[in-house]
This record gives sequence, C-alpha cells and structure tokens, in this order.
Amino acid sequence: MIELFPEGFEESRADGGVELAAYTNAGGEERLWQVFGPGRAEDVQAGWAEAWKRFHQPVRVGPLWVGPPWETAPSEALAVVIDPGQAFGTGSHPTTRLCLAHLLDEEPHGLLDLGCGSGVLGIAAARLGFDPVVAFDVDPLAVEATAANARANGVELAVRLLDVLAEPLPPSELAAANIALAEIESVAERIPASRLITSGYLASERPDARGWQHAGRSELDGWAADVFERL
Repeated sequence: MIELFPEGFEESRADGGVELAAYTNAGGEERLWQVFGPGRAEDVQAGWAEAWKRFHQPVRVGPLWVGPPWETAPSEALAVVIDPGQAFGTGSHPTTRLCLAHLLDEEPHGLLDLGCGSGVLGIAAARLGFDPVVAFDVDPLAVEATAANARANGVELAVRLLDVLAEPLPPSELAAANIALAEIESVAERIPASRLITSGYLASERPDARGWQHAGRSELDGWAADVFERL
C-alpha cells in the first residue's frame, strides 16, 4: 500500500481482520485490484479531505499539551504543536506519553533523543528547559520533520541525520530512546549518558540494557517505559 499510495491510505479493523482503504481515482483503483484482487469502491463523502483531522486529538501529560496545529492549547499549558501530516508520531501513542511523563521527573539537563521521529520528545524537553537537546534519526524525512516542528514551536534543537546503532554519540546527562526493543538492546551499552528512558515495546517485554541498572517502570494501555541509571 505504501508503494501504491505513498500519499497516504487508511487502515482499520474490520470483521476480525484489517481493512485497507485508499482515497484515489479510477487509475488507483485499477492498480489496487491488480495487486490485491477485486475490492470494493465507493464514492467518498463530502468533506473527506478534512475528515482525517478528527483522529488527531490533543493529549495532556502534566503541564505538557501535545496537539496538532488546528487545535488550541490551554493558556497555562506548555504547548508542543506537532504537524501530523509528516506521519512520524503525534504524541498520542502510549509509549510517547509514558516517555513524556518520565521527562517530567528528570532534572533539566542535556538530552539525546535517539530516533526522534517527528521530534515530540526533543521539543517537549526543550519546552521543559532541557539544554542542549540533540535529536537523531536515520531517516532524512524524520530529521526534516523534527527540524520543521522545532522551528514551529520556537525551540532550538540540534537535529542530526545519524544511525545511532552504528555511529558515535555525544555525551549527555540523559538519553531517551522510544524505538524498537531490539534497537534499544543493541545501542544501550554505547549511550554516553548517566540516565536513560526507554520505550517502544509492550508491557510484557523488558529490555536487556547492558551497562545499566533498572530504576523504574511505568505502563499504559499494554505498553511500557523504563528508566535506567548508568552502572
């Protein structure tokens, strides 16, 4: 579906399986049928181009408000405005919310955001007074999205295109890695930080972070986040 409709498609649960839908024209419908076989075609309802916005609701984590640019943050909140059009994470996923909650428990020092995606964690950290904040991702589109979101939020992040699994990392007091479990276990020993926040995995999983001592865990909707201290 990504190859057929790089501009976007919709995935939803249906009858115990998954239904994939693309908003396209007759040519796109023909491509879809050639790959997947006969499907169902329907005329879209008026206003479909704006309907996707209802799926992106703001979230609140302590003083932090994370939401899309068409919503208005409460006046007392620390707003983190993320454009969901980049599709690298909007802050609503439980793992992101868990990481944000753990950031609130940390003293504001330097932060490494390993696998920054849309930049939610790095931007939130900067809003909380962390400095310097350095954000890394191996995907150039994620680096571009993070830089754009940082500018839109009026915060300074050093955003770098870098493979955190293979390349050296700068020292920092704190690191956050909301990435896959296998990647966390691969990079943990090489992270030059005193404390580490990890997430991106289910509550039934626990990262084997070599060189670190476990210091805390939180869970939300079947997902987990952990805090480690350097041994």
